[in-house]
Amino acid sequence: MRIVGGKAFDGEGFAERDIVIENGVFAACEDASGGDEVVDASGCYVIPGLVDLHFHGSAGADISDGDLAGLHKMGAYEASRGVTAMCPATMTLPEDVLARAAQAAAAYEPAEDEADLVGINMEGPFISPSKVGAQNPDYVRNPGVDEFRRLQQAADGLFKLVDIAPEEPGADEFIKEMAGEVRISLAHTCTDYDTAARAFELGARQLTHLFNAMDPMHHRKPGPIPAAAERDDVTAEIIADGVHIHPAMVRLAFNMFGDDRMILISDTLRAAGLEDGTYDLGGQDVTVRGPVATIENGALAGSVSDLMRCLYVAVRDMGIPLASAVKAASANPARALGLEGRYGSLDAGCVADAVLLDQETLEVKQVVLRGKPLA
Repeated sequence: MRIVGGKAFDGEGFAERDIVIENGVFAACEDASGGDEVVDASGCYVIPGLVDLHFHGSAGADISDGDLAGLHKMGAYEASRGVTAMCPATMTLPEDVLARAAQAAAAYEPAEDEADLVGINMEGPFISPSKVGAQNPDYVRNPGVDEFRRLQQAADGLFKLVDIAPEEPGADEFIKEMAGEVRISLAHTCTDYDTAARAFELGARQLTHLFNAMDPMHHRKPGPIPAAAERDDVTAEIIADGVHIHPAMVRLAFNMFGDDRMILISDTLRAAGLEDGTYDLGGQDVTVRGPVATIENGALAGSVSDLMRCLYVAVRDMGIPLASAVKAASANPARALGLEGRYGSLDAGCVADAVLLDQETLEVKQVVLRGKPLA
């Protein structure tokens, strides 16, 4: 198959070129015939399928339900929105609940119209009881290597990210022991600059939903954000849904970290793709009105804007260059998950996931999933 007539993303910008697909992967144009099927991308940008490494659910389902049928609902919804590789995030819950979620994820095999499940993000329970946000405080506990390894076994190795508050007892030992086995991200934390800097020195490599559930920057108490920005090997997630963070702060983040180290995430709940109402999140009620989701105390409880919508908002409403936003929603999360060269790129050899965006509106015109156009 060939995708012709569009402006294709090359990792840094856009250029007119044909995209060739053979056997479900992208091929080098000069080495491939491309077959008989042609997708006309005239008037469109051609970008890689997006990779969401931090969202909880969509289409009425949540990974923490431990329900395989729910994962298939999520996979179909995400793929329809151009999110072709998903790494859903579990919540702060008892170990047996997390184990069921891990087992369900390990059993997931995508249908033809469903996104690949490329990992699990363990957002809780190793967080600060003082920065729980929408997590359940009843199940917060200190980082535990043994517990994580039990869950990793249940998941058949699918946990790619684990979040911790580095100031909590056992955090240093956890980072030292696990940094070579899983990507560690600082999250839901009261950490100061020095403690965060030590965590990065020990091997932590990410900052979860930048600005949210962490202390803000202050000129005498800088906190974790400058500690992360100073290191070239640390990435930062950000929710660009237009609700969680002011556009000026999103622009500041891209300027501080550079677009090679920013990762757009959606942090969506099961309500993504559904109407306003009340929904469950980790055993707590969440009220959704328009783009805003809150728990009973009024705290924000994740998002209802999928990653493609966040990319749109980042570009149209926040002034982030399209190339930077695409990189932050595809190549960068793929690299953070250890999937560089397989997802998040139109380069030869990568899984043939592509999205055609209207050049004028940035709306999704067509999704190509594993080399086949979605209906």
